Amino acid sequence: MGLLGLAATGICSMLGAAINVIPFMIQRNVPGIGPYVLPAYLFAAVPALFAAVAYAILASAMPRAGGSYVYASRALNPYLGFVASFSQWFGLSIAIGVVSYVLIPFVRDIAAAVGWQDVAHILDTGSVRLVLALVFLWTFVLVNLRGLKLYEQTLIPLMFLMFALGSVVIIAGFSFNQQEFVAAVFEREGRTISAATTPDFHFSTYLAASALLFASFIGFDSIAQAGSEARNPGRTLPLAIAIAVITVGSFYILFTAAVYHAVPWTYIAEEATQRDLTAPGLLGYLLSPGWTVVIVAGAAVALINDLPAMILAVSRLMFAWAEDGIFPKRIAQIHPMWHTPHFAILASGLMASVGIVGSHLAGDFFLGVDILVTSMLVNFGLMCLSVLTLPKRNPEIAANITVVKSKIVQVPLALFGIVFLGGFLIVHIIKDLTSTVAAWYYHSTPVWILVMVVASAIYLREYRKLKQSGVDVHALFSQLPPE
Repeated sequence: MGLLGLAATGICSMLGAAINVIPFMIQRNVPGIGPYVLPAYLFAAVPALFAAVAYAILASAMPRAGGSYVYASRALNPYLGFVASFSQWFGLSIAIGVVSYVLIPFVRDIAAAVGWQDVAHILDTGSVRLVLALVFLWTFVLVNLRGLKLYEQTLIPLMFLMFALGSVVIIAGFSFNQQEFVAAVFEREGRTISAATTPDFHFSTYLAASALLFASFIGFDSIAQAGSEARNPGRTLPLAIAIAVITVGSFYILFTAAVYHAVPWTYIAEEATQRDLTAPGLLGYLLSPGWTVVIVAGAAVALINDLPAMILAVSRLMFAWAEDGIFPKRIAQIHPMWHTPHFAILASGLMASVGIVGSHLAGDFFLGVDILVTSMLVNFGLMCLSVLTLPKRNPEIAANITVVKSKIVQVPLALFGIVFLGGFLIVHIIKDLTSTVAAWYYHSTPVWILVMVVASAIYLREYRKLKQSGVDVHALFSQLPPE
């Protein structure tokens, strides 16, 4: 892949449900955040920037498939590398399922906007939503199976279409004001929206919202997973990460600010407790049916774009494990015709299907989002730690760093990243464990811990096999995998 394909991988992994759903449904998941969503978004970007710099530094020195696994296993130790990346694989695979599941309400909104009320009602049926989500998922599993050429031909045009259609939301949001929205709701439904009063600011609520909104910036790491499939990876991987983070961060802020400019936060907070909200569904009160279809289609494209990019990322993690011998070797097999790790792609598709079913049974996709946030906060924290330890543990590899080469700059950046990411992780876990849910398995933290126990068992079994077969494990994990 070239620079454009790599940047598109990161951008399309980041944009989707994160921009069209989470900034509005967070009013339900973090009650009391009210009008402070945009400041929370800005604060959530801080640890993401530190993590992005850590990824760029490590990617310049270790441009291999499996990104975060390779970085941590060579800079820290193979156990932490596997556990961190297994956490990432699990969280992202569940997120793929969440995206597939969330996609259906956008299709429903398109049907409602063109007057197909019966179709919209059918799409709200649980079984129909479940089946269609699985169909969308496995369509893009097939795209990934068929190779990078079809992948880029699918992803890059959809990325440009996503930005074009998404810009309509930004223009529309800043073109209308909240008084016009109140009048539109009254005209259509006869409802009166009460005037908003600014609630008290609670720092704990603000931090909880920021920790959750951090999920919006997850995705640039997908670029690192395709390291061995990139042209001139030492240069293009860090550059693609920078392009993805800056582009998506700017788009997020404009998009969220536009919707909250036009729609009162009180209305969003009240409606979020009763139904799943989307940005197009909210602005649909102000736009003609034709323009509503356009922005809903843009949201659907953004969600669809998530799927091939994220499937590529998680499958390359599995490939890297198997190539190192700490996962069944069969997973590293390459298809003779399509030249893709087909077993890794299929296994990731199966785990994503579990995410779809889990979202369906839980009745709330935020469980999957919470698991993803926990997984990625741990993963990103270990990436920052890897920046600190790589020069001592593996000086030959560290000598290849071309991004932020000065240790005087590297060390404080990594330390600040560890502090911010660790703080977010603590806040997120406290929020999760103190929330009221129907059963223990609707808490993301114990589910994540259970996944780590499974990962540890797999690692210990495979590591023992490696040593028994006579492999010099110290030498294996002291050098980079072959290109």
